[in-house]
Formats: sequence, C-alpha cells, structure tokens
Amino acid sequence: MNTPRSAAPAGPAPATGDASAEFHAFFERHHAELARLAHLLTGEADAADDLAADALLALWHRWDRVRGAEHPVAYARGVVANMARGRIRSTVRERRRIALFWSQRSERTDGPDVAAVVDVRQALERLPFRKRACVVLRHAFDLSERDTALALGISVGTVKSQTSRGMAELQRHLGTGAADDLSGRGK
Repeated sequence: MNTPRSAAPAGPAPATGDASAEFHAFFERHHAELARLAHLLTGEADAADDLAADALLALWHRWDRVRGAEHPVAYARGVVANMARGRIRSTVRERRRIALFWSQRSERTDGPDVAAVVDVRQALERLPFRKRACVVLRHAFDLSERDTALALGISVGTVKSQTSRGMAELQRHLGTGAADDLSGRGK
C-alpha cells in the first residue's frame, strides 16, 4: 500500500474506544464500495484499494468531525472522488497519450463499427472526470441526484447536466443499446 498522501492531515487519531469501534464498523461496511468507486473513477484496479485505504485513513484522522456529519458516507465518497481526481492529474502524461491515440481515430464513420466497439470501462475512461463521476455514481451506484451532488460537492443542476452529457457521450461511443443497458433503460 502507498504511504498516506498529504490529503490526510497529520495529527492524532481519535482516542476513544467508541470512536475506534465506530470507525472500524464504518470501514467494514464501506471499504469495498469506496474501492469500487475509486476503480470506476480512475479506471485503475491496482490503485483502487490504495485510494480507498488512503481515503479511509484521511477519514480516521478527521473521524471526530466525520462521524458527526449528516451524511458521512457522502463525505467519504467525496474524499475518494477528490483523491481519484488527484491521481488522475498526477498521470496527465499517460492520459494525454491516450487522448492522442483516440483523437487519431476520429476519421471513422458515424455508423457502428463492430470491430471498433469498446467496452464500458474503456468508454468511461474517455469521459472527463466530472462526467464520469456523475455517470458512475448515478448509474453504477444508483445514487440520487442529490446524493451524487453531496458526494462530489457540486449542485444538483450540475449533476443533471454532467450525467446527461456523459450518457450522450457514452451513447456516441458505445451505441444507444449499450448506453441504455448501462442506465437501466434497456432492461
């Protein structure tokens, strides 16, 4: 596992046994979900557990505030989203090479090309971070617009527009049927 990132402030963790037990229960309930969120946001399975662990470490250092929050899970999702964004920014060179590769494929026709179909994860990786986060939280995690807005620290209107635009881009990349399957409309 990576060493803690600067997002976790230095300082002692809460010392009470109740806080420790409460955090342990929170960790057990939400670690897998947070790792899955990190994986879907970054597209990096290897980094997902590290990001989730780093986020939970940051939460532990702030546990006295987090546990009193109205929506501690939304706060945790926001921490994961911010750390995922930081990881993405730290790998800009790699992303630029991928973007360059995909930009060279723009000569293809508008019709479906079965040989060029990409899977959902690859299509999600092509979306800008905010659109990807909105689509993932709304459709993969089945969060409401309000809960998605809370997790990402943005307005409900932004969630609506980014989700709509993200789904439209996925439809362009995957075809209408595949995007409908992702959103649950194709069932």
